[in-house]
Amino acid sequence: MILCVGFSQQTERRLLSTVNIVDRTCLPFQWQELAFEVNGHLEKVLDPSQGFPSNLLQAMRHGVLGPGKRLRPVLVVLASRVFHAKANPWPAASAVELVHAYSLIHDDLPAMDDDDLRRGRPTCHKLFGEAMAILAGDALLTLAFETLAKNYPSSISAPCCLELARGIGGAGMVGGQVQDLMWEGKIPSESPLGESLPGEQELERLHSRKTGALFQACLRMGYHVSQGQKTENSREDLLDLLDQYGQNIGLAFQVTDDLLDVEGNCQATGKRVGKDARKGKLTYPGLLGTERSKHLAGELCSRAKEIATQFGPGGLPFVELADFLATRDH
Repeated sequence: MILCVGFSQQTERRLLSTVNIVDRTCLPFQWQELAFEVNGHLEKVLDPSQGFPSNLLQAMRHGVLGPGKRLRPVLVVLASRVFHAKANPWPAASAVELVHAYSLIHDDLPAMDDDDLRRGRPTCHKLFGEAMAILAGDALLTLAFETLAKNYPSSISAPCCLELARGIGGAGMVGGQVQDLMWEGKIPSESPLGESLPGEQELERLHSRKTGALFQACLRMGYHVSQGQKTENSREDLLDLLDQYGQNIGLAFQVTDDLLDVEGNCQATGKRVGKDARKGKLTYPGLLGTERSKHLAGELCSRAKEIATQFGPGGLPFVELADFLATRDH
């Protein structure tokens, strides 16, 4: 049972002992198995032999090795398989999850989203303090690029590093977080830039950066790991298809995430619900209402499925992901 109250030591122990490292609920079987394999590679990357201070490593491992669906690293692996990669995709997949974990640790900080529950467990700063949480996130971010550089020749590591940096930088995830914070708590008559409040297009741009850009980067990294092996389409056409799929699936993920904050429950989601409304965040349900948001999520998933069929038999897992996102409750 996941509790949504303050964290005594007894509660922390119960939370830490009752969660699973991968939530199997609703995930297609292939995704489940790949997610478990991702965890094995993350364990190796975060091995104590790396020489990190023990308290830092403990905080890093807490942020990375908690329960989760591992969607982003699995996207890397499956994209590499679509294009018949000869190189090992797991270092790239691990790097993506390290970056994702860094972003969650920093997002949970009091200066950002101020959350004390993540994936059914106390957030990193609640267990280790704010300073250690910041440093753990920093260490995970740099370790991601080190992992890419150590495990691939420059013909693969260079484009992968570029895609990852673009996906999470000022024009990507970080830029989206800036926009998110900029609108937080604004009443309808206010605008942080002296302009009218954003509509659906502006909200889409925000989440295209905050969420969609990293999904796109994952797929592109899978392509680069393959080095374009055995493909009939041009490089530009393939990357464009990957971008379209990543953008649609990323936005669908965000819309359903916004909906879960309205209609979900703490036990299923592993985090507090209703916090977006309490903080005055700009969300799809807040802007469009729940029914229009559900319709939009369905449309985005349908578009993603149409795009996935263009990858041939290797695109089936991407179709399954769209189906999962359309119905997920956590």
